[in-house]
Amino acid sequence: MLDLTLPNSPVFAALDALARERILILDGAMGTQIQALGLSEEDYSGCGGGACACHIHSDQPQKGNNDLLILTQPQAIEEIHFRYAMAGADIVETNTFSSTTIAQADYAMEDKVFDLNAEGARIVRRALDRATAIDGKPRFVAGAVGPTNRTASISPDVNDPGYRAVTFDDLRKAYGQQIRGLIAGGADLILIETIFDTLNAKAAIFAALEAFSDHGQRLPLMISGTITDASGRTLSGQTPTAFWHSVMHARPFTVGLNCALGAAAMRPHLAELASVATTNICAYPNAGLPNAFGQYDEGPEDTARQVGEFAREGLVNVVGGCCGTTPDHIRAIAEAVRPFAPRKIPA
Repeated sequence: MLDLTLPNSPVFAALDALARERILILDGAMGTQIQALGLSEEDYSGCGGGACACHIHSDQPQKGNNDLLILTQPQAIEEIHFRYAMAGADIVETNTFSSTTIAQADYAMEDKVFDLNAEGARIVRRALDRATAIDGKPRFVAGAVGPTNRTASISPDVNDPGYRAVTFDDLRKAYGQQIRGLIAGGADLILIETIFDTLNAKAAIFAALEAFSDHGQRLPLMISGTITDASGRTLSGQTPTAFWHSVMHARPFTVGLNCALGAAAMRPHLAELASVATTNICAYPNAGLPNAFGQYDEGPEDTARQVGEFAREGLVNVVGGCCGTTPDHIRAIAEAVRPFAPRKIPA
């Protein structure tokens, strides 16, 4: 049962106070940083020469399962989070983008989902506590909830338009397990991100509300969609305005856009969203578009200049980076938006 009379967690007041003072900074890409480590299959599935407490035993190759590094390479993941915190991030995401039973089924790691999320949140908390001990700045753990690799609105079979590879209830249960793990690990807020199908997002929102009821407190929600092409729509066909009206009932702390596009291509869609949303706006674009080799060539200064224009135009309250961004990108973005006031939320 949902309890809609839940008290807000103390994080609400802390975030609201900071967001009124200045534009807040979100962290950057995890994948870019993990790829730079050059890890082997043994690093992913083993313990990297250290004491193994996670007992990863599977015949399925694990290389590429970045979330699993929470259990097998926790120090490396903590160090990435720490670097983003020291680069200026106020909000740092857990490395749990694919930590649902649905996504982990590709690696036969469904039984590790709760541990991935709980430990993922604890790792970020340790990194942020280290950073705060250095500079005294408060920072927040965002439990990252990705879209899964299935869609509830569109058939994957062109010959059977009515077929669905996943149901709303399947998604709700998977997201619920993930979010409960994130809360158990100490996440301060929940970030439902890279939404290409709003029905998936609505299942995640419902799961979050159920988890908050169990927890006895409501955590702030950040909700971020992705515009997949020049049409200005999500994969499931919604404009930014329609997307907002579909999720506004969740009363999110932020709504926004991430991934798929660089900052220049994201700007008109972000402006549309900012014109209708009655909450904070969050934008974390890619470092441009990928080249022929899947690499991102846009440097920190270029990305920061474009995100700085979002701030100059009064479009944003929270900014960060998605695919291809690094701690250097986040440091440059933080500097670029520093002179500007946060967007005023319309009544």
